[in-house]
Amino acid sequence: MSETEIRNLLAERTCAMHAKDPERLVAGYAAGAVKFDLAPPLRTTGASAEFLTKWFGTFDSPVMYEYRDPEVTVSGDLAFVTSLTRMSAVPAGMSEPFTLWFRSTLCLRRVDGTWRIVHEHNSTPFAMDGSFRAAIDLQP
Repeated sequence: MSETEIRNLLAERTCAMHAKDPERLVAGYAAGAVKFDLAPPLRTTGASAEFLTKWFGTFDSPVMYEYRDPEVTVSGDLAFVTSLTRMSAVPAGMSEPFTLWFRSTLCLRRVDGTWRIVHEHNSTPFAMDGSFRAAIDLQP
């Protein structure tokens, strides 16, 4: 049952992203969740509906979001999910969408019977040729 609940949480996050609904998205986090996200800074604590509202406003389209082949591991009241994740949207003022694949790890804890994200880590690889450019053109 736990794995199904966690997969349902992933589906809810996907729907919330598509709907650009920040309140729905932050509902999946535990208080004080630690995030290592794509956008600066290097570390944030807590999920911010205010930040997400501003970020969603930078897109003229829904935000398409997909967890590709998520692997869910559960042990008692702790779990983690690893996946490749695809995000695609049309930036404000542009006519075409971008698509970005990145790596995602979610750590979850069952809090009062409900799975909540306590840690999120998203990352993109970078070129090891001295340029340090983000490798945002990679696809699975």
